[in-house]
Amino acid sequence: MATKITMPRLSDTMTEGTVATWLKKVGDKVAEGDILAEIETDKATMEFESFNSGTLLYIGIQEGESAPVDSLVAIIGKEGEDISELLKGGDTPVEAPKAETAETPKEEDKNSDAPVADDKKDPNNSEQAKQTAAPASLPKGVVVVTMPRLSDTMTDGTVATWLKKVGDKVAEGDILAEIETDKATMEFESFNAGTLLFIGVNEGESAPVDSVLAIIGPDGTDITGVAENYKKGGATTTLVKEDAKSEETPGKAESSEAKPSEETVETVADGKRIFISPLAKKIAEEKGINISQVKGSGENGRIVKSDIENFTPQAATTAPAISTEAPKADAASVIKPFVPTGEVSTEEIKNSQMRKIIAKRLSESIFTAPHFYLTIEVAMDEAMQSRNTINSIPDTKVSFNDMVIKACAMALRKHPKVNSQWKEESIIINHHINIGVAVAVEDGLVVPVLKFADSMSLTQIGGNVKDVAGRAKNKKLQPAEMEGSTFTVSNLGMFGITEFTSIINQPNSAILSVGAIVEKPVVRNGQIVVGNTMKVTLACDHRTVDGATGAQFLQTLRQYLENPVTMLA
Repeated sequence: MATKITMPRLSDTMTEGTVATWLKKVGDKVAEGDILAEIETDKATMEFESFNSGTLLYIGIQEGESAPVDSLVAIIGKEGEDISELLKGGDTPVEAPKAETAETPKEEDKNSDAPVADDKKDPNNSEQAKQTAAPASLPKGVVVVTMPRLSDTMTDGTVATWLKKVGDKVAEGDILAEIETDKATMEFESFNAGTLLFIGVNEGESAPVDSVLAIIGPDGTDITGVAENYKKGGATTTLVKEDAKSEETPGKAESSEAKPSEETVETVADGKRIFISPLAKKIAEEKGINISQVKGSGENGRIVKSDIENFTPQAATTAPAISTEAPKADAASVIKPFVPTGEVSTEEIKNSQMRKIIAKRLSESIFTAPHFYLTIEVAMDEAMQSRNTINSIPDTKVSFNDMVIKACAMALRKHPKVNSQWKEESIIINHHINIGVAVAVEDGLVVPVLKFADSMSLTQIGGNVKDVAGRAKNKKLQPAEMEGSTFTVSNLGMFGITEFTSIINQPNSAILSVGAIVEKPVVRNGQIVVGNTMKVTLACDHRTVDGATGAQFLQTLRQYLENPVTMLA
């Protein structure tokens, strides 16, 4: 019996999801555990696993489209099964999967007034429609491929890498390019077969949704003017004519090819083609690494960033000759004044979508929430002794950051106004304590959350922080693990930073900035002695937290850190 598959709730704040990519198409066999699609939530893009076996009979939400939680995503059942009863009340037509048939010149002749469409695809597939929809004025068999909408918040996309270049043959299902959205970098699949005649957006460039991304058609087709007729949103395009009857010489044809592929495909002396990502190529150039010696771990042997970072150069087989002849002194030489020479050099790095979102959210926070800052200095001698004692226990590891998190959780219990959230009509006091821990990752910053941190022991906090921080850096965190914080801790002490301020991680009302422990002279009982101190700064939203409230919170925090035994009570 056929089974309805609905849009899953992949996080507690998720109200709708976007189908980023379908990994199965109508008519495909599906086994339990197969990945059906990639679903984009408000936090991340996640794989959606099938809990049923059978044949994919129907797709209800197309790639790039969004739908509320519990909406009909797909139907899985027996091949040829009647699913009309399951679709009653729906306004989306269903088409049963068709047998694959080879196209012949006769079929093209029958459709000479319209672009060639692929009968094997679901006619409701929005990305296929974008790639195949075209007026009768297009040359026969030519398809204009536009920038897809890969998420509900996406307004433009950046081409991270072209995996095909102008002149390459393209088969249905081939990956044309990697597109960077505001959420993630995703592979963009071709729904058409033919020759890649034109590339409209170069690697590293951005363009609005529905801009001309590429043109695919029969080899040698004259597509002069086609791209210009399809320009949308001011996208930059450079027409490359691939015409077998052209009078251009082979040399000119090669020079007119789009340059994006040069960063992805390299040619070495022996004629071997090496596939390498733009970022990996850049790092290799900076480190002076010969990419012909690097073994790629990506698809089709493609070299990626990790391959370059983990590469160990081969030892030179011959040593350079060493001259034993001493340099001859020039009796007539005169020391000349030093004149600095060189050239002005700059580098422009395109902003990733993650970096753009971080910039947007932090700008909103600093401009909407009136920040003020309170700094205190904490004596850490007792904390250092306590930590050494705790870590002397086998299989136990506690950091100073773990002690700060524990102290914050207990101080928030005594000062709930700091554990609050601003609303236009009210202030929400959170009686649960979920502490976000800022973790630096390659593309920016993520904040995994320790839920109910006040109920955790120091060792439990230490184990959880190590786990989420490691998975954050490996991009393995689930969206639910990065939401629901009520307070945030940001620690740069391990980098030697003694004092700094942070921007509040909204909707929190405060964030604590933790500096390094510094050994210095301090006054105790009227005597100058050597002590260890640490500065912490509390950034507060003045709409919810007053100066006195923030000060009282810091006094309590200091008491816990200066007397760690009180945190064990």
